[in-house]
Amino acid sequence: MNHPPYANASLYIGDLNNDVTETHLFDIFKQAGPVASIRVCRDAVTRRSLGYAYVNYHNVEDAERALDLLNYKDIKGRPCRIMWSQRDPALRKSNLGNIFIKNLHKSIDNKALYDTFATFGNILSCKVATDENGNSKGYGFIHYDSNEAAEKSVNLVNGKLLNGKKCFVAHFVPRKDRSIDPELRNKWTNIYIKYLDKSINTDKLHQMFEKFGKITSCVVMSDDKGESKGFGFINYEANEEASAAVNEMNGKDIEGKQLYVGRAQKKSEREKELKELFSKIQQERMNKYQGVNLYVKNLDDTVDDEKLRQEFSQFGTITSAKIMSDEKKNSKGFGFVCFSTPEEATKAVTEMNGKLISGKPIYVALAQRKEQRRQQLEAQYQARMNGIRLQQQAQAAGMTGSPIYPGPMFFPPGGRGLIIPTMIPTRGRFPPNMRGGPQGYMGHPFVGVPQQGQGGRGMSRGRGGPKGQGPSRGGSQVGPSQGYPMNIKYNPNVRNQQLPVSVPTETVPVQSVAPEDRKQQIGEQIYPLIGQILRQSNQDDLTGKVTGMFLESIDQVELMQMLDSPESLAKKVQEAIDVLAAHAAESVKTNN
Repeated sequence: MNHPPYANASLYIGDLNNDVTETHLFDIFKQAGPVASIRVCRDAVTRRSLGYAYVNYHNVEDAERALDLLNYKDIKGRPCRIMWSQRDPALRKSNLGNIFIKNLHKSIDNKALYDTFATFGNILSCKVATDENGNSKGYGFIHYDSNEAAEKSVNLVNGKLLNGKKCFVAHFVPRKDRSIDPELRNKWTNIYIKYLDKSINTDKLHQMFEKFGKITSCVVMSDDKGESKGFGFINYEANEEASAAVNEMNGKDIEGKQLYVGRAQKKSEREKELKELFSKIQQERMNKYQGVNLYVKNLDDTVDDEKLRQEFSQFGTITSAKIMSDEKKNSKGFGFVCFSTPEEATKAVTEMNGKLISGKPIYVALAQRKEQRRQQLEAQYQARMNGIRLQQQAQAAGMTGSPIYPGPMFFPPGGRGLIIPTMIPTRGRFPPNMRGGPQGYMGHPFVGVPQQGQGGRGMSRGRGGPKGQGPSRGGSQVGPSQGYPMNIKYNPNVRNQQLPVSVPTETVPVQSVAPEDRKQQIGEQIYPLIGQILRQSNQDDLTGKVTGMFLESIDQVELMQMLDSPESLAKKVQEAIDVLAAHAAESVKTNN
């Protein structure tokens, strides 16, 4: 038998018994020639065979001989299926040369089908579908190496008798590309009936529908006990008869139940129609409420629909206000408020985000579809990863004075170990000497942490923590309420430059700060807390980096909650460390 030339001598062996090992295959395939290697593919966790393997020969001639002699050979009670190993999946995915055969006689197996269709061209793969007991399902697939061979087999075999049964042969169409031919939509004869009373059996259903035309088959589906499942099928000889039955019987009251009668559909076709309908409804709903529907979370359990409406009614006309609840009618802690105009909704977001309701700061934003929210989170994650890569490049370039991040580094209080950048956002506003200066991730200024011996000691350690006795050497100047460098005169040519330090004397409550400054204020308060957690594991050099990640990826409400919950903050810090460690390991692997 002629086979197309292949550059490699690798064969794919499929339909293997799970007990087949490399030793079994070696004893069989060494008959065709010296075997270079054999690998049975196994599950990564259980190490059980996946039912296929690869056999590699030293030359193509031996592989061709094995394909001719051993294809469909019985191995431990199951005939194996051999084909050339295709390292490039493009040929398989293109579906060129792939045909589908149905209405096969049960006696036709893989080898019989292969022998029948091999006369039309070189076969890459041939398979008859079987059930769990190995019995044929009456259909199969053949993949030729050329579309011409497939076309030839379709033209010559379609409609011909194979073992006394007329078979159907056509080009294979993937499930995702299948659709009903518009012409066939007007030729359907099979109808589906549901909401049948339990007293209606097959004979009674036949009597009810026989007035519309000749019925070729009728059945009421039943369970294992023989009781009706409440639905059934009827097939007529002509489409006109089936259409008449649907038009007259759909919605008709029978035995106290309103019947549903319609064209019988495949499950995949029905699911596709329902998915398209649901997507259309969702899109229309989003277009209708775009810009006016608000999502509100972190609500106290005592807040109900009426209280939610009262809190937001001051901003305009509310068309709906709903608290989401579980099956026990308990609040899930979030809800939706819909206004009549986008202007009212925008004003409500501006004024209500972060406001205390029943002692809890709420989060308010425009409602988004799940797909939109997922895309936004993916974009934020990618941006964070880009920032981490930039920081690693900066560290590799020598931290300071590098061509990547030229200029001075700035040291907020309460930490040790210099790192850049930490990506603390300041909503686009920079200290006076930072305008036009180095820009960090997403346009935010770089903020670093002092090295050992260059500050940190004698500075504020957090809210209500011990305050230092004075400035330390090499520290930075910190504004009385900002916590960031202000008006620093820096000379890049002078090493270990001493800069004046001023220590904040009090902490301003976050709730009393203007909304646009809250995130900056939260950053000042959460920075020393993160430093204390990391210091316990000697990782306080990551304080600035973790703080920047938190401020960039976590909303203000959750940050405020973390300030009051040491356990939650410690858990989040550990998650951030794990992310950084995984990313660093991936980078090392990539560089190697």
